[in-house]
Amino acid sequence: MSALNDKVKAGAVMLIAGGIIGAGLALLYAPQSGKRTRRDIARISRKVKEQADDAVEDFSDTVHEMVDSVSDKAADLLDKGKRMAYSAKKDVLKAIEEGQARLEKEKLRLAKLLG
Repeated sequence: MSALNDKVKAGAVMLIAGGIIGAGLALLYAPQSGKRTRRDIARISRKVKEQADDAVEDFSDTVHEMVDSVSDKAADLLDKGKRMAYSAKKDVLKAIEEGQARLEKEKLRLAKLLG
């Protein structure tokens, strides 16, 4: 799961970096003044930063939700395992008690046969 998260992070960073580079190149080759170009680059950079922050926040929320879900499922499995273990202990105890009762019956039967 960590490798998948790393790939998603890398993809998001590459996408954002590509957007920034593409926007910067488009503005540099546009026929307008340098002052206006710098202002446009700054504006677009702010927008891209906001979008990147939103993407990181969304990704973080998704990861937190996945962790919470896995944690809940693990707790449920642990609880189920405890219930199963308790049930198994009860079954084993019952089998031992039944075995003891049968041994007592056989002991009494043999005692009667031997006199």
